[in-house]
Amino acid sequence: MAVPDRLDVTLRLVRNAGRVSLADLAARLGVSEMTVRRDLDALQARGLVERVRGGAVAVAEPESAAGFAARAGWQSAVKDRLGRAVADLVEPGSTVLLDAGTTTVHVARALADRAATDRGPLTVAALSLPVAAALADRPGIRLLVVGGESRPGEQSLAGPLTAAVLRQLTFDLFVMSIGAVSAEAGWTEFTLEDAAVKQVALEQARTSLVVADAAKLGVRAFAAVAPLGAVGRLVTDSSARDPQLSPVAQDTLAALESADVEVVCA
Repeated sequence: MAVPDRLDVTLRLVRNAGRVSLADLAARLGVSEMTVRRDLDALQARGLVERVRGGAVAVAEPESAAGFAARAGWQSAVKDRLGRAVADLVEPGSTVLLDAGTTTVHVARALADRAATDRGPLTVAALSLPVAAALADRPGIRLLVVGGESRPGEQSLAGPLTAAVLRQLTFDLFVMSIGAVSAEAGWTEFTLEDAAVKQVALEQARTSLVVADAAKLGVRAFAAVAPLGAVGRLVTDSSARDPQLSPVAQDTLAALESADVEVVCA
């Protein structure tokens, strides 16, 4: 697992729990406690968490200090590959719902680049402000911005208004980002708000895929989104097939394949 990916997941776990132990982080991430200590030290140096005896606590700062902006630059090359791989799977002329998240911004950019050369407009509904900005005024893109409350720091759209708008629409494809996925818990997220929006989006889409780096494999987050078989495909990075991947991540891959989820590595 690449260090920036692991830092991303560690930061989310600490923020979600408020306080988390070394042992719990090690179990959720499938790494040693020594590795967790180094990662927490790195996050503390950036002012994103506070180290305490036996673990870490979330910093008492605005979400923006540890949100989208803090993660946007991590593993950009990997996210570019994932974005292009997802764009290649989207049929020209289809209607796509793009989830919030740093990786889906790269999907949006790849879709905009491809739509400029495809025949027929691509209709894309955005669940985040950065995704919408990446698609605005791009040739071949018909952009819809789904309403709702913009979460501070994350710039994602959530809440009852978002769910109500989604229930009035249907999509050919939902491209879902995810906080975590495991054999036991299925697809999970770090906040109830994110999980609720994803659940409605899955209901309104004819097909769905998840785009997520391999760091999310084997991790359990707070809020259940759906069982593994609720999506048809996972697009992830090539490190998912690394034989040195943690046992919990390998178990998750096996469970995905047993649930007939196609795993595409980019």
